[in-house]
Amino acid sequence: MKFLVNFCRVFVGILFVFSGLVKLNDPLGFSYKLDEYFSAAVLGLEFLQPFVLPFAIFLVVLEVVLGVMLLLGFHRKFTVWALLLMILFFTFLTFYSAYFDKVTDCGCFGDAIPLTPWQSFIKDVILLFMIVVLFMNVRFIKPLFTKFVSSVIVMLITIGCFGLAYYVLLHLPVVDFRAYKVGTNINQAMQEDPDRPDIYGYDWYYDNNGVEEVITNDGLPPEGRPNYTKVETRLIQKGYEPPIHDFAINGSEGDVTQEILEEPKVAVIIIYNLRNAENGGMLKLSPFIKRAKSAGYRVVALSSSSLEAMAKAKEDYKLDLDFYTTDGTALKTIVRSNPGVLLLENGVITGKSHWNDIEDLDL
Repeated sequence: MKFLVNFCRVFVGILFVFSGLVKLNDPLGFSYKLDEYFSAAVLGLEFLQPFVLPFAIFLVVLEVVLGVMLLLGFHRKFTVWALLLMILFFTFLTFYSAYFDKVTDCGCFGDAIPLTPWQSFIKDVILLFMIVVLFMNVRFIKPLFTKFVSSVIVMLITIGCFGLAYYVLLHLPVVDFRAYKVGTNINQAMQEDPDRPDIYGYDWYYDNNGVEEVITNDGLPPEGRPNYTKVETRLIQKGYEPPIHDFAINGSEGDVTQEILEEPKVAVIIIYNLRNAENGGMLKLSPFIKRAKSAGYRVVALSSSSLEAMAKAKEDYKLDLDFYTTDGTALKTIVRSNPGVLLLENGVITGKSHWNDIEDLDL
């Protein structure tokens, strides 16, 4: 039992620290995931949506700190109780998401290790089992250091976590795990694999003397049996999905995605929602546009806001550029800043910047 407890202690502690640090690298991304969970379409907790960012930061810092406390054996009963309550909360979320097919990726490990809802649920069930083992055998969790030393370590870890969260919110994630990281060729990242398509099954239903009979195949009705009562299609195996599959730029002239991606030098200003854009960042855009154009860049802006909001922003902030429409989720994925900047050369991402660092962006 001592061996099992110590194994669970190390495994759970390291996993919580790793999971927390990955999300702490991108707390804004985790807040987007929580916003999705709290939406009317999932849990219906819309009153929590205005607080998703502080809640996300609190959760990921708590995750790291509890993992460290478990490894140290510090405040054992409190730590195990807190871990149990947290894993019960996450297990409920992942089960609800998987069973009702509400959220396609739980965000447990951010963008570093995407998991399907059922994979996330299974992971949480395993963690729940291990934490219950620790809960039932807390007496076997022995402290590694004195209370004073452990207190100092936990305090420094907590301060460091909040410091990291503060830094990445004012700049960009330290490590970019997303599909739009610097060096990515967007055209190549959007290519599908014709040899790995989605595989569907067709369920053909027949009335066989009052008994329902189902025959499944991959296409046409079963030979010699055309009199089916209904047919249903279901996905049997998901095919290859390119890393970038929701990127499209639309203007008054239609889809201009390839036109933008074929430009030798283009600076793309990302403002996923003009209503929530930081005023300090918006004020920095006009000088940046002039600097980028003088360096030979074509400058465009992408937003999911209305045409009226785009026109008003151009007038209010004296923006000498063309606005185009792009899906808001894609824009939030491209750069964790509103506004932010993306540099492209023939469709290859050569630079990204938070609006705080826009003056330092190398053109």
